[in-house]
Amino acid sequence: MIPPAAAKTFDELTLGHGVTLEDLIDRDALGEMVKSFYDLFGVPLRIFNEDGKLLGDAADQIPLYTFLNSVKAGRAALAEVAGKVKNLALDDDGMAGYPCATGEHYRVAAIQYDGKRIGRMILGPFVTPAQVETPAALLALDPELDPARLRELFRAMPRADDDSVLKLARHLGCTLDLLLFSGHRALLTSNMHLASVRESFRELSDKNDKLQTAFDRLKELDRLKSNFLATVSHELRTPLTSIIGYSEMLVEGLAGEMSSEQREFVQTIRDKGEQLLQLIKGLLDLSKLESGTMSLRKSQTEILSLLRDVAQTMAPTARKKEVELLVDVENGLPLIWADAERLRQVFLNLTENAIKFTPPQGKVTLSARMTAIEAARPEDAGGVVIMSARRTAIEFRVSDTGIGIPELERGRVFDAFYQVDSSSTREVGGTGLGLSIVRRLIDGHDGTVRIMDNTPKGTVFVVTVPVKRATIS
Repeated sequence: MIPPAAAKTFDELTLGHGVTLEDLIDRDALGEMVKSFYDLFGVPLRIFNEDGKLLGDAADQIPLYTFLNSVKAGRAALAEVAGKVKNLALDDDGMAGYPCATGEHYRVAAIQYDGKRIGRMILGPFVTPAQVETPAALLALDPELDPARLRELFRAMPRADDDSVLKLARHLGCTLDLLLFSGHRALLTSNMHLASVRESFRELSDKNDKLQTAFDRLKELDRLKSNFLATVSHELRTPLTSIIGYSEMLVEGLAGEMSSEQREFVQTIRDKGEQLLQLIKGLLDLSKLESGTMSLRKSQTEILSLLRDVAQTMAPTARKKEVELLVDVENGLPLIWADAERLRQVFLNLTENAIKFTPPQGKVTLSARMTAIEAARPEDAGGVVIMSARRTAIEFRVSDTGIGIPELERGRVFDAFYQVDSSSTREVGGTGLGLSIVRRLIDGHDGTVRIMDNTPKGTVFVVTVPVKRATIS
């Protein structure tokens, strides 16, 4: 389908509206054609557009006219002839002849295309072969002119029969038709292409504007969502803390003795309250990370004690699930510049996930070893990775022998609220916030987190954290 702008251009060019001789023909090509015509036939030729602008000229300086230009009367006569020839009325066939009183002849032919006159060609001056004697009007033009010199120059004028010049004009018109058609086709193709490009650009701009509007709207919705989560989570945490506190007092018997069944009910209230409190804390952390209001308090952190503390915290959960929990740290690892509490949160989340998705008699291992990472990420270094400096880093691994994560899902598990099994019948609970928080916290440490396959079963989370703080050179 032709775009509206291109269709308009097509109609204009087809009907000839607004098309000029300059639009349809190349000036250099026209000049070569005119010069070739003059070399072949010896008749001076000039091409003008409809406004009288000279576009092509092929003629040597005519000695007679140079001589006439030396006197005032001669200049006036030549100017009068030029004006009459350029504005000569043409007949229905677009032709006209003009014989000067001084003996020269001109033949004028219209240049037409698509039924519209867009210019004219002027052949001449020339003298017919029958004109042997110098016209009296030429000799009487100015007493200051030498008659002998006038006769000599008149005999040197280009000579051609008027009928022959007329045939040459018609032949030249046919040649110009071919050039104009070729130029019209090229112009039409070019304008159609430009119109199509303009229409495509307009459509692209419209789509870009719509996308920008949608993007701005989504950013605003995301901001409102973060504010909502932060507000609701904060308001929920206060009464929930009271619920947990009073349930603890009831379990301890501060309000009187309870039966075993009552104690079990209150203990369930407390456990579910603790779960809900952890969810609220996760929502608060996520909202702070998304809004950039969470600050990391970094200091020199010892790796072995950090991982042992995580293992001790998760040991009861592992024993209950009958999962073996191991810590394997390479000897001689240096201290790292990190927020110990937030790193602890990272490995607690990863270890809890690993235990949760590992069946009984399985194994979860926390390990750490020395490695190195690029000082600048590939997207920041313009792809010149081999030239970038390398930074010493610690590679942490949380590996399990559980059900694993399908390869197609590994890029999405770090999205907030995303769960691989989101069905109502899933066996393992969770909100889908843990890994999203993990990625954001590791990004805050200038590190990386990724998932590796653990063939034949299980999953390996690899976390890399630089040893030293980044320096700006």
